[in-house]
Amino acid sequence: MPFTFRRLEIPDVILIKPKVFEDERGFFMETYKKSDFEKAGIKGDFVQDNHSRSKYGVLRGLHFQREPYAQAKIVRAVRGVIYDVAVDLRRNSPTFGKWVGVILSEHNKYQLYIPRGFAHGFVVLSDVAEVVYKVDNVYAPDYEGGIIWNDQEIDIDWPIDDPIVSEKDGKWPTLREAVERGWVF
Repeated sequence: MPFTFRRLEIPDVILIKPKVFEDERGFFMETYKKSDFEKAGIKGDFVQDNHSRSKYGVLRGLHFQREPYAQAKIVRAVRGVIYDVAVDLRRNSPTFGKWVGVILSEHNKYQLYIPRGFAHGFVVLSDVAEVVYKVDNVYAPDYEGGIIWNDQEIDIDWPIDDPIVSEKDGKWPTLREAVERGWVF
């Protein structure tokens, strides 16, 4: 199989390690194969690909789409290094409000599967990073949601102290406020 799938501390979030074939010319790897992903429990019809570029210290997130436009994501860094985070927003989950984080980079070529019901964010740890991700539902701006990146109850251990955050990302509610708004799953 061209992939190794490892469930993280929140078992529905899966780290994907591709098999990479390297030689003096460069490398080749499969980044997605529906049948292998489905065998690993990653089901869904991925309908949109996104690509972002950010400089060192940029933190994007914590983002999600509210129902009926919730999205599962498969995220990877094709250039540079990021610290990628998923936060469980599923109200009835035993890991509600918990987070997991992993390093994704152009060197390790890992991907992270984040199911529906999670907020997602990352911070750039290299001079520049380019991140691509597949989603299983289209982006709907009226259903965009977010959690403030530094929510003290979630207490994400971001690897930098003073990230660059957009005005919009700096105004997201806390998890507690998102629950009050009915934004969680």
